[in-house]
Amino acid sequence: MGDYHVHLHPHIPRPESPPPGVYPKEHVEAYVEQALARGATEVGFTEHLHRFADFEPAIANFWETGESGDLVAHSRQYYYDDLNLRLDRYVSAVTAARERGLPVLLGLEVDFLPAYQDVIGEALRRYPFDFLIGSVHWIGAWSVDHPAVAHEFERRGVRRAYEDYFGLVTELAESRSVNVLAHPDVVKKFGHRCVEEPLDLYERLVRAASRNEIAMEVSSAGLRYEVAEPYPAPSLLRMAHAAGVPITLASDAHYPDQAAYRYRELVQYVWDAGYRHRVAFRTGGVREVVALPDPYEAERWPLERDDGV
Repeated sequence: MGDYHVHLHPHIPRPESPPPGVYPKEHVEAYVEQALARGATEVGFTEHLHRFADFEPAIANFWETGESGDLVAHSRQYYYDDLNLRLDRYVSAVTAARERGLPVLLGLEVDFLPAYQDVIGEALRRYPFDFLIGSVHWIGAWSVDHPAVAHEFERRGVRRAYEDYFGLVTELAESRSVNVLAHPDVVKKFGHRCVEEPLDLYERLVRAASRNEIAMEVSSAGLRYEVAEPYPAPSLLRMAHAAGVPITLASDAHYPDQAAYRYRELVQYVWDAGYRHRVAFRTGGVREVVALPDPYEAERWPLERDDGV
């Protein structure tokens, strides 16, 4: 099993966090140690693309959309507060860990910014990524999963917010620019729900993912937030299974103690939706299908540690 969505630098550092762009061996190894202790067998590091200064000349000002001034101002501030990494240092840190024998993969979380996908893709081809996950964090100027601008749900309306969000995730799947759709319904993060579950939006996304052979991430990260359920929702996951959409497993860890967070519970979640296999990536981007362990065979699982993070 693999945890295929892990970050080496948090947005909000803890006292023990290394400075942005610094990758002590023991810091990288702490993620791997925790993931293995919870039942994972490998870790895919996937730092946020928007945090790398390498991309700033190409994507800066993507928030200048003519939308509400508070959204524009927030995204500008958030972007520059987080702009503190260099791509070559990140790549070197992960590849060095692999050379030391750690079971790690080199990935990246690619923000879907439709107007900039060509230039982003050209830059990414220069590096030896094993896999790419794609995510929608911005709807125009709105940072949809940031608590500071969650008031936009009231201004826009929850149903329209879901329509705007899923429209972009579906477009991302159609672009075939990534291997995996990260946290595919993160729009629900703060507990905002449509009056009726948006099955029509789910169906369009599932069709796009299936048609383009894009995997869907199943993430325990939602269990750490107000929504209190994994991404994606049970009905969306069942629809994905029925359509033959493959999955990866993930924690979206930003600190070592979050690696493989509630991993056995996550395996049980996908098992109950009908999945018995997941997608794995190998060095150089080779993709294969591997069996999931039975989450109900307790003797096969280590005891959970510190899952109150």
